[in-house]
Amino acid sequence: MYNKESIQDMQERVDQYISQFKEGYFSPLSMMARFTEEIGELAREVNHQYGEKPKKNTEEENTIEDELGDLLFVMICFANSQGFSLSEAFEKSMNKIETRDKNRWTRLERQEDKE
Repeated sequence: MYNKESIQDMQERVDQYISQFKEGYFSPLSMMARFTEEIGELAREVNHQYGEKPKKNTEEENTIEDELGDLLFVMICFANSQGFSLSEAFEKSMNKIETRDKNRWTRLERQEDKE
């Protein structure tokens, strides 16, 4: 069973893990390359599951969930190395999106709107 951790908890957990090694966090360019690599692996899994490219018998079993987890780890490493709070970054992003896009799409009718 998984523990529900806040983003801050995840950032602290990753930092505790990385801090035990002399090498520490990778450079920003290396992390960008790693992030891009993980995006590619996620794209490959999505293509296997929803696209026209079936998996070869020799290919490793991965899931979209696994690849999203890898991507999240790299994103947390990148944020930590730059001293960013992902909670704050998310809040800023959601405020922007909720303001800019509030009338962009057709809203679903809620039950209380029907009454």
